[in-house]
Amino acid sequence: MSDIAIQVENLGKQYRIGGPQKSYKTIREALIEAVQGPFRRLASVIRGQSSTVSRETIWALRKVFFDVEHGEVVGIIGRNGAGKSTLLKILSRITEPTEGCVKVDGRVGSLLEVGTGFHHELTGRENIYLNGAILGMKRAEVERKFDEIVAFSEIEKFIDTPVKHYSSGMRVRLAFSVAAHLEPEILLIDEVLSVGDAAFQKKCLGRINMVARGGRTVLFVSHDMAVVQSLCSRALLISEGCIVTDGKPLSVIQQYLSQVQTQNGVFDLTDHPHGGKGLLIDQFRVINSAQIPAPLVSMGEPMGFEIDFCSQVPLERGEFIIDILNNLMQRVCQFSSAKSGFFMDSGVRQGTIRCFLPATNFTAGRYYLDIVVAGHNRREWYAAYRQAASFDVVEADVFGTGRVPNWGSCFFYTEWNGDGADR
Repeated sequence: MSDIAIQVENLGKQYRIGGPQKSYKTIREALIEAVQGPFRRLASVIRGQSSTVSRETIWALRKVFFDVEHGEVVGIIGRNGAGKSTLLKILSRITEPTEGCVKVDGRVGSLLEVGTGFHHELTGRENIYLNGAILGMKRAEVERKFDEIVAFSEIEKFIDTPVKHYSSGMRVRLAFSVAAHLEPEILLIDEVLSVGDAAFQKKCLGRINMVARGGRTVLFVSHDMAVVQSLCSRALLISEGCIVTDGKPLSVIQQYLSQVQTQNGVFDLTDHPHGGKGLLIDQFRVINSAQIPAPLVSMGEPMGFEIDFCSQVPLERGEFIIDILNNLMQRVCQFSSAKSGFFMDSGVRQGTIRCFLPATNFTAGRYYLDIVVAGHNRREWYAAYRQAASFDVVEADVFGTGRVPNWGSCFFYTEWNGDGADR
């Protein structure tokens, strides 16, 4: 057997956007169109008119080349809209390429969207067997793994309930369990684990690690740079439909993060992807000590954040959460309105939330922010904006000693005393 599990050559995917949409036709209209269509096109050519309506096209992928060997774990990173999900859909044979070719050696299991491949009218139990059949597995093989799949998903009580009644979190649990336990030789995973809770995400990552150590091939799309670095032996950076870097995860991650620029402290989130339901964040602002938007702040300087929101549902004890991430997308700290004693009144549907820090206790560097809005003691998720904003911290002599704190991500004001002090 060849060492190559996936071979991609000159791959391209083009989509048409805009243009008038065709209305639905009756059978009679369709038959008339079939008869008259050739004559109309001929008449258009004689008159020198184009027979087609001009439509704008975009290339979601263009001139993509790469190989993946059996047993490799490859992370795929890039901005939203770069073409990552389109690539996985082509590899999964959900969509066809416009040009180029893909060769896949092995049985493919994919987890691309919540509940992909599920029939919503069937129960969880029936969907497990259905997915096994799609993967080409015999019923005996699925039965052997069935109990393990259900136990991992933690939805035993609902396994005989139609999937259409599942919450998004339940669908993610079952979909991941099926994809990871039915032993595909190649596993494709898109950014779907962000829908699940933190404990289940950790459990899933452990399973992915186990799959990788078992010698199976994994392609993993994620915005979590720490996960990409820890799980993957290789990373691809996609930008505007092209692979711009292919190499070791750390160097590829650093190049990706260098492309993400601050926007003068003001971030328009109206088109930013988000999970949850019922709440939209229009704008997020990083503000300095003068309470005006700023792209950077100095160490020790007061700073804050402002969130403009609009909710379509009552925020039952609404909690605003801001996670501060370092340049590897690892959480440095978390600010919670609830833990500070502030809850959003359920009658407020629109407004601005502000969070102030008496001092910027971060060392110099760039930091990224996740913004989450929850309710009911985090049992309800209204919104989850990942990597929604960023800010830069510049060095300052915060202690007046001529020595700038430069280790780790945070520093603290401390008092030291004792005998024999020598300044």
